[in-house]
Amino acid sequence: MSRLYDSHCHLDAPEFDADRAAVLRRAREAGVSRQLVPAVTRAGWPKLKDLCAAEPDLRPAYGLHPMYLAEHRPEDLDALADWLATERPAAVGECGLDFFVEGLDPEAQRRYFHCQLELAREFDLPVVLHARRAVDEVIAALRRVGGLRGVVHSWSGSEEQARQLFALGFCLGIGGPVTYERAQRLRRTVAAMPLESLLLETDAPDQPGAGQRGMRNEPGYLPEVLRVVAQLRGEPEEALAEATWANAERLFG
Repeated sequence: MSRLYDSHCHLDAPEFDADRAAVLRRAREAGVSRQLVPAVTRAGWPKLKDLCAAEPDLRPAYGLHPMYLAEHRPEDLDALADWLATERPAAVGECGLDFFVEGLDPEAQRRYFHCQLELAREFDLPVVLHARRAVDEVIAALRRVGGLRGVVHSWSGSEEQARQLFALGFCLGIGGPVTYERAQRLRRTVAAMPLESLLLETDAPDQPGAGQRGMRNEPGYLPEVLRVVAQLRGEPEEALAEATWANAERLFG
């Protein structure tokens, strides 16, 4: 069985509180041998820390997600710096910009995002990025700060935007959306992108694939993403699993 690295899974989310052990068991049975679990708010960091300490195949990332802007406070950035210094997580994130959801103040988003990029550079950690209707601005911010590496998860941008990110040394996280036949632009990008820039993810409990439409997503569904990506690229699933595992290990350390 292929070993798979789910590079983006919110296993600490309350949707898994009732059956998290069973979800983990199913993931391992499906070959998902490691997961990166990114935080979304400061309040969730302790729970995430405890979860990853109890499960050796889970790696934490700590950050402030733009969609939870109402829960963030400026002092959370100082707390994040202290947390990164003491915990040395796998990455900073999930952070970024979201210009799709109404009511999220763009300037406030930018302040939190840019500070987190600076922290990632200061602590020499990769960043896990959310970029919805904001890819060009995210790319500009990465160039402005410089010296960064990471992944734009749940990729939905253009092929040209993808090329710009590859040139910056960034990876793209590919998950459930690629399993839908209507996602033709995404599928073209995935078919042609450099293998060394490809990560697989579920974004569970969100973004289920075509085979789980309308259901809660789980890391154990990652093999469906692998299968579709392998078909699009004309590559063996086993080889693709190993390559994306190596990519994630190289990025997250």
